[in-house]
Amino acid sequence: MHGIVWILLLAVAAVVGATALGGNDGLVTLFWMGWRVDFSLNLFLLGLLVIILAVYSLVRGLDGLLNLPERARRWRVAQRDRLAQAALREGLALYMAGRYTRAHKACQRAIAIQADTPELALDAEFTALAHLLSAGGLHRLQDRKRRDEHLQRALELAQLTRKPRPTEEGARLLAAECALEDHDAPRALRDLAELAPGVARRTQALRLKLQATRLARQPMEALRTARLLAKHQGFTAGAAEGLLRSLATEALSAARDADQLRTLWQSLDSSDRRDPLLVAQAARRMALLGAPHEARLWLAPLWDQISKLTVEHASALADALRHALDGLDADWLPRLDASTQAALRNPHLALTLGLALAERKLWGKARGMLLSAANDLDLDAQGRRLAWARLGQMAEQEQRQDEAARFFRLAALLEEGQPTRG
Repeated sequence: MHGIVWILLLAVAAVVGATALGGNDGLVTLFWMGWRVDFSLNLFLLGLLVIILAVYSLVRGLDGLLNLPERARRWRVAQRDRLAQAALREGLALYMAGRYTRAHKACQRAIAIQADTPELALDAEFTALAHLLSAGGLHRLQDRKRRDEHLQRALELAQLTRKPRPTEEGARLLAAECALEDHDAPRALRDLAELAPGVARRTQALRLKLQATRLARQPMEALRTARLLAKHQGFTAGAAEGLLRSLATEALSAARDADQLRTLWQSLDSSDRRDPLLVAQAARRMALLGAPHEARLWLAPLWDQISKLTVEHASALADALRHALDGLDADWLPRLDASTQAALRNPHLALTLGLALAERKLWGKARGMLLSAANDLDLDAQGRRLAWARLGQMAEQEQRQDEAARFFRLAALLEEGQPTRG
């Protein structure tokens, strides 16, 4: 196809030339100091074209000859640039292959080539990348001193590049990751705080911040970070739920008094305050801090729906209420009665109901629930021992000494690890 196009162009040029120059009727006369020369028009035009081409070739030749040193310099710079780029690529390949010492040496070779070439020294991003890759290799080699030097140099050079500065962002993220592996949470948090707001909300930055806040024992900040990660789909739904619950539990467990726990509870998300396992943990902690009445207030909304909850959730709420029975109000009696059917299927709930009814001195109802819990082998030994012991105390109060002795004996056998049935 290319040849056909050239044939057509030659044909068109031949037609145009034959049409324009075929007559050859023109005459060009040149006068010079008494001399006269006559040329045909066609010969004059051909000669003029040859002269123009010759002058153009001469100018190009002289230009190429005069610019030869500059072209040679550019060629040498290009060669050194290729060598530096090849060294950096080799360093990256060695780093990915786990050859960290060789990767560091290759990056240093790239930096040296660039430093020896003034024309390449202006490429700050290239040098920053080489220092960054070298710092990564040194970190794997546990050479913390030289690693920090290369990281600092990479940050200084990255700040000389145009915005946005992905190299600077990468350097700060790597610095935070190295600090975390050194178990230096304050330093990691400082490096992450230097990131721009948009960069700090990226998944990798949030993951590092979550690790740093957990290492620094800042559960509330860790919880907020984990919630952002879950929003950005940084975890699966199941993993996010478990992590958020774990962090919230850790935050609540760190409370030193009831006022601090109350403040932490109010600062939690509304979805957390509806989580049965988390509510149970908070209520148990509040009861241990000496505020059982407030603990029961937190349990009440979920206790009204206890028949609809899973066995795990109902057991957790029952265990929490068991720790908050001191001064149980009469207002709880309708709730306890409403959960009787659910207690028949859940020994933990039966144990709590029995203890709660005994607290209100409703010993007849309490006796049936405690006997059900004590004889249920699905209940742990500590719970069954507690049921037998409470039954013994009730029998003593009713002056049934033989029965009390039997119940206490069964509780003692459980203490020794022997299986019992009443």
